[in-house]
Amino acid sequence: MDPAADENLSELFWSVARTLRHLNKEALEPLNVSPSHGRALAVLMRHGPMRPGALAEHLRIAPRSATEVVDDLQGRGLVERTPDPADRRATVLHLTAAGAAAGDAIRAARQAAAERFFAGLHEADRADLTRILRQLRE
Repeated sequence: MDPAADENLSELFWSVARTLRHLNKEALEPLNVSPSHGRALAVLMRHGPMRPGALAEHLRIAPRSATEVVDDLQGRGLVERTPDPADRRATVLHLTAAGAAAGDAIRAARQAAAERFFAGLHEADRADLTRILRQLRE
């Protein structure tokens, strides 16, 4: 029996997702950034300053885990905490200039890895895959 015949759509999808995660991790290694740090920086770049709890929601992680990520990023000078003007007990996370530069480098590294990964597809196939993935995301 052909092993490919046993693969279902879900298994193929997760196999591709694992490969992309691995390629992203490799792309971030030269930048000395973990995937979780990269995701946090990307959220702050996309959505702007926010409270740590909001970051945890965007990342779909526990608030305690988000605190650890933010502590690491702050220790590296990529994120700063400032008092929330609406609630002095709370803090707001902001990217530093170094954090924005790191975010740009991460985005470029991920894009280059994705380009290499999808380079074997014809342009029409890439367009179809993009359309299908957007539809599934909705």
